[in-house]
Amino acid sequence: MAVPAEDLRQELEATAQEVLGRLRSHQLFQSGWDTAAFVVFLTFVGTVLFLLLLVVVHCCCCCCCDRPAPQKHRAKGVDNLALEP
Repeated sequence: MAVPAEDLRQELEATAQEVLGRLRSHQLFQSGWDTAAFVVFLTFVGTVLFLLLLVVVHCCCCCCCDRPAPQKHRAKGVDNLALEP
């Protein structure tokens, strides 16, 4: 079921011509749904990039490395008074 190289080349040329035609006509999207899908995609990509930026800032921040980690205080040796007679 392999696609011959000639068919693949013709398909790529047709796609490239379609994209270039849309760029020339300044009409990249055919409907409102295309525009909405592109906005959703850009929002997703922007969110991912923002989260990656936060991770990099958190990992590379010099002030967060200087502070010692907070220690938890555990109570030791507490008697259970409910068990006494």
